Amino acid sequence: MAADNEISAIYYIQHHLQNLTFGKHPENGWSLASTSAEATEMGFWAIHLDTMGWSIGMGALFLWLFHKAGKAATTGVPSGLQNAVEMVVEFIEGLTRSTFHGHNKNIGPIALTLFMWILLMNSLKLLPVDYLPEMFGKLGFEYMKIVPTTDINATLGMAIGVFLMIIYYSCKVKGVAGFAKELALTPFNTWLLAPFNLILEIVGLLVKPISLGFRLFGAMFAGEVIFILIALLPFWAIWMLDVPWAIFHILVISLQAFIFTTLTVVYLSAAHEHH
Repeated sequence: MAADNEISAIYYIQHHLQNLTFGKHPENGWSLASTSAEATEMGFWAIHLDTMGWSIGMGALFLWLFHKAGKAATTGVPSGLQNAVEMVVEFIEGLTRSTFHGHNKNIGPIALTLFMWILLMNSLKLLPVDYLPEMFGKLGFEYMKIVPTTDINATLGMAIGVFLMIIYYSCKVKGVAGFAKELALTPFNTWLLAPFNLILEIVGLLVKPISLGFRLFGAMFAGEVIFILIALLPFWAIWMLDVPWAIFHILVISLQAFIFTTLTVVYLSAAHEHH
């Protein structure tokens, strides 16, 4: 009996951590993976439909909320939504002013988009771990992970986007030759040590997106696993642990969005600086 319960618990955890994967299987062709093994066999080009769907959905929700608040904005008594939007905008404006030292009108919108998008995606974690997966299961979907930031593909995808912006603005502000010269002459300002400098700088440049993506993924994935483990406990214990953990996780959700956004602004600020 104990062995059966252990197998059931393992299956429950694996099921909740498996993405809804679509790809080309060597035997089944283009299809949804019915097991984690099939998802692995689909290879690199398989798509996590749940990650894509929920991340796009949260992005659309962000645009809709801010568009609605902008259209309904008034100089009189503001609505609750307008108050919330204005608070977020002022917060991001203060963050960019204190952190970004270049001249680029796009940095504020970039920071606002990143912060709200990640915050909304992270907030999906506060929904009960079984509710939506069970609902989608009744619709015929075997798997459904609703928190995109618990998928390393999503977090690294955003981090790669930040990395491309760093390269773009570095080349735009400093010129391709200027950016290359900066890499070759930092930290030691001599051409004799240029190969050594390039190794250090290129490694440091590549570490930025990797650390961004893994930091966000690690924090959110760990929290997701704890929620799943709590759901395996007896009913009376779930309420004793789940609610306090959810309240604490509100801080984690907002903090991770803040850290990702702040580091992005810091990296983009460095891309605008001449050395």
